[in-house]
Amino acid sequence: MAKATLTISSKNYSSWSLRGWLLTRFSGLDFEEIGVAPDDASARAEILLLSPTILVPCLRHDGATIWDTLAIAEYLNEAMPQAGLLPADRVQRAHCRSICGEIHSGFTTLRASLPVNLKHHFPGFKIWTRAQADIDRVWAIWNECLAASGGPYLFGAQRTMADAMYAPVVTRFRTYDVKLSERLEAYAATIMSMPEMVEWIAAAKAEPEEIEELEVEY
Repeated sequence: MAKATLTISSKNYSSWSLRGWLLTRFSGLDFEEIGVAPDDASARAEILLLSPTILVPCLRHDGATIWDTLAIAEYLNEAMPQAGLLPADRVQRAHCRSICGEIHSGFTTLRASLPVNLKHHFPGFKIWTRAQADIDRVWAIWNECLAASGGPYLFGAQRTMADAMYAPVVTRFRTYDVKLSERLEAYAATIMSMPEMVEWIAAAKAEPEEIEELEVEY
């Protein structure tokens, strides 16, 4: 069987690439990483949220080509069931899918006003009112999950697709100095200390490219 491949774009700017990469790493699937330069037209459209059809990240495995992040998550859950990308409990699985769907299709103001940028930190960054509403909703989701599961991850002791889907939000909160409650700060620290996140962020900071549209003025 040919080795799986995962096509991604910028590690510094691309939240969707991070999600797809984390999901694949969490699953334990052996894969080859293929990078697309940020100046590639399709990759740039994906990063700048300008494309109605996002084709990155793209997982190719065993005859399947999957380019939607939720579809990648569901495929990996089927292909690598031992990884536990979805909770074992039926009700928790439904909840996990729901909050993953919410981050997949919503929070547009948060995405636009606090773009992922792992190289920089903006202390005291001014948050727009509409973006704060998105932040409040993320807080509510995390608090509900952590209160029910006891942490350290959203659904308990094991990482699920939800943690991969919300990991870029954790980086946004770090970049733009969003203050968190003690419980949520502990969750954010858990995500940021994962070996996969440490590896990704180190690679992001080594990238030479900059996308001017995503370099916010401060």
